[in-house]
Parts: sequence; structure tokens; C-alpha cells
Amino acid sequence: MTPMTKEDFAGLGAPDLVYVREVKASDLFDQQVRFRDVVADIDPDQSLYAVHGADGERLAVMLDRDTAFAAAVAHELEPVSVH
Repeated sequence: MTPMTKEDFAGLGAPDLVYVREVKASDLFDQQVRFRDVVADIDPDQSLYAVHGADGERLAVMLDRDTAFAAAVAHELEPVSVH
């Protein structure tokens, strides 16, 4: 099985498809120093849920999966889960 590229994935869903993926808070801390300052009370081992555009761009991070899906739908986007 060949992994899909960002371009392959983007081609599947048009601009309205977004994917929701579980991420560890510590992964976000490593990527964005500013994020660490804003959410200092979040445990680095806590699971969060990132909403990504079909091109892979992270659009939002939510505390739980249901909120991530609801936020996507509220913005007229079509969320799907990935693992």
C-alpha cells in the first residue's frame, strides 16, 4: 500500500473536506512555543484533536473529538476521522 500525499488527499474532498486527528499536547508544544504559553495548564500527555484541511494545514485544535467535529460542521466543512 502506497501512502497518500497531501496532494492526493486534497484531491479527494474538494475544499470542504477536513480531517480530525488525535494529537498529544506535547507535540503541539514542540511545534509552537506560543501555544505552550497560552495553554500552560494542559498536561503535555493530554490528547487533543486537531482539525486539518485536506492539504494538511492545521486549522484548529480542540480539547475533544466531538467539539472538533462540531466546529468543522459549524463552519460548513465536512469532517472525517483519521488514525
